[in-house]
Amino acid sequence: MSEIPLRPVRPDDAPWIVAQHQALYAANDGFDDSFGPLVAGIVEDFFASHTPDCEQGWIAEHRGRSVGCIFCVRLDGDTARLRLFLVLPDCRGQGLGRRLLDTCLDFARSAGYRRLQLWTHESHRAACALYRAAGFTLVSSRPVHSFGCDLVEQSWEIAL
Repeated sequence: MSEIPLRPVRPDDAPWIVAQHQALYAANDGFDDSFGPLVAGIVEDFFASHTPDCEQGWIAEHRGRSVGCIFCVRLDGDTARLRLFLVLPDCRGQGLGRRLLDTCLDFARSAGYRRLQLWTHESHRAACALYRAAGFTLVSSRPVHSFGCDLVEQSWEIAL
């Protein structure tokens, strides 16, 4: 597969982002139906109020088909949060996740953020390995019951 192009996210991407997160997290992690509305709220908030100079999202698109996404959103003047990072299973293992992550990191730096934070689950081992390889540090880890599952929630951070 040739290099998959990235493009800025558009409002018409919202249904795909929500549906793919709901489907993949249900299939891979056993998440219940409460996860989709959480993702929908994040996407809705982004399109309702994001400032393009300091918040952005990207879609990886292969032959007209969306295959991945990532968002960088503002927490405060110094800190951004990586959100909604996803690569479809058939496109993993080709460096697309790293390209999406690097795009988000580069944007956060150029927007003047000093830190980038993210929240994930311990079960996402490949993503956690990618974060560690990119220079993120695990800040906290705690057991939770979320989305109908027992999980270990993690917070990661990188200084920019």
